[in-house]
Amino acid sequence: MFRIAVPNKGSLSEPAADMLREAGYRQRRDTRELVLADPDNDVEFFFLRPRDVAVYVGSGTVDAGITGRDLLLDSGAHAVEHLPLGFARSTFRFAAPSGTVTEVPQIAGLRVATSYNLLVENYLADRGIAADRVVHLDGAVESSVRLGVADVIADVVETGTTLRAAGLEVFGEPILRSEAVLIKCADREDPDGLATLTRRLQGVLTAHEYVLMDYDVPVDKVDAAVAITPGLESPTVSPLHDRDWAAVRAMVPRKQTNRVMDDLYEVGARAIIVTSIHASRL
Repeated sequence: MFRIAVPNKGSLSEPAADMLREAGYRQRRDTRELVLADPDNDVEFFFLRPRDVAVYVGSGTVDAGITGRDLLLDSGAHAVEHLPLGFARSTFRFAAPSGTVTEVPQIAGLRVATSYNLLVENYLADRGIAADRVVHLDGAVESSVRLGVADVIADVVETGTTLRAAGLEVFGEPILRSEAVLIKCADREDPDGLATLTRRLQGVLTAHEYVLMDYDVPVDKVDAAVAITPGLESPTVSPLHDRDWAAVRAMVPRKQTNRVMDDLYEVGARAIIVTSIHASRL
């Protein structure tokens, strides 16, 4: 069986399970299950700590896995990113007490607290910056400066509210923009099953990103309408009973739906209908 490691808890767990379920794979109903076989798809799922997924994939114990880009890079495992999955996005940044550190080079000689030691150490080393030391903490990193453990922190930043409450502000460019990723072993040939898993997950991503748009348009306005909805390769254009009109079907980016509908209406399209895509193969 093709073996896939999946996060067993945390912010990655539920979205990963939802995506795999949409891709046609069986998923567990009881969070206490550690292994789940899906014989219909010749797949076996292993539910692991998110930080451990890359280690198992890199060692070849499992064939592929879902984890965060930040966790992959911090693991030092012999695994590589295969496909970005578009959920659990986050930004990883440095922060310090207001007005104390404003540029990354100023970290030289200072103590940096983080839960992502290797990621931070590699980032600083790549820029020739020698911190006094990188202090590992498993959580509540923003408290480390006030408690005298560190001078600077490196942590995931969403709104920045927690940092501001601790008297900290971000500085420098983001260290990393992370999201959930499908990973594989770095030096093995792609195992049987990876191509199918990849196509299925890409199909889910496409279904999330696009909608199907159908509309009727006067024949003499087809070219103008098609310019608005070019589709992926080319839209489908079909004649209607009234030969002065044509029916058009095209895939349209979901975020542009209402603007596209407005533009189509302006050129004369009518009966504009939008349908969600549940699955796809491109």
